[in-house]
Amino acid sequence: MRGLRMLTLSEFKLFIREPAAAFFTLAFPLILLFVFGSIFGNDRDPDFGNWGAADVMVQGYIGLIIGTVAFMGIPVTIGSYRQYGILKWLRATPVTSPTVIVAHIIVNGIVTGMGTMLLLIVGRLVYGLRTPEAPFALVGAWLLSYLSFSVVGFTLAGIFSTARTAQAVGSAIYFPQMFLSGASFPRELFPDGLERATRFLPMTQINILVSDLWRGDGLNWIAVMSLSLIGMAAAVIAFRYFRCE
Repeated sequence: MRGLRMLTLSEFKLFIREPAAAFFTLAFPLILLFVFGSIFGNDRDPDFGNWGAADVMVQGYIGLIIGTVAFMGIPVTIGSYRQYGILKWLRATPVTSPTVIVAHIIVNGIVTGMGTMLLLIVGRLVYGLRTPEAPFALVGAWLLSYLSFSVVGFTLAGIFSTARTAQAVGSAIYFPQMFLSGASFPRELFPDGLERATRFLPMTQINILVSDLWRGDGLNWIAVMSLSLIGMAAAVIAFRYFRCE
C-alpha cells in the first residue's frame, strides 16, 4: 500500500506539471462549451427534448473528457515510461505491474473527475445548466465509463511499445469518435443515416448512457452492457500484454 500511495502521489505531481495534458482535460471542454454555447445558448429547444443546447453539449463533453484521458493520456504516458526505461526501473523495485495500473487509474480518475466537475460548475454558472434527473445513477455511469475506457488505454499501452506509436493509434481511435459520437456536437443534429451508423461506437455508448440518465429516460442497459463488455475484453488483453519492461 505504501508503494501504491507514493507512486500515485508522484504521478499526480507529474500530471499537474504537464500543461498539455491539463489543457486537453480541463480547459479544452470549456473552450468548446464557450464557443458553441455562445452560438446556440441554452434556451429550451424541442429538438433537444425540451433541454437547452448547452445542457446537451455538456452531457457529450463528459465522454470527451473520458476519451481524452483513455485514448490520449494513458497510452502516451505509459509508452513514454517504457521507451525511456522507467518501467524497467520500476520493475527493480517492489512496485508491480498491477500497482502501476492502479496508480494511473486513480490519478487519471481524479483528473477526469476534476475536469467533469469544472465543466459542470462553469456550465451552471455561465449557462444555467439544468440539474440531472438522476444524479446518483449518473455518478455510477461516469465510473463505469471511465473504468472501461481506462482499461482500453492500458491495452493500447501494452500492445504498442513506444509513445509515438501509442499516440498515433490512440488518435486514430479517438478523433473520429470525438466528432461522430456526440462528444463534441449534439447527435440530435446529425442526419438520420449518420446517427444510425454511429450509434454503436464505444464513445456513443457513453453519450447515450449519460444523456438518458441526465434527462430522466432511465438506465440504458444496452449501453451498460456494451461498456462492460468493452472493459472486460480490454482487461483480458491488457493482462496478456501489459508488462513493466
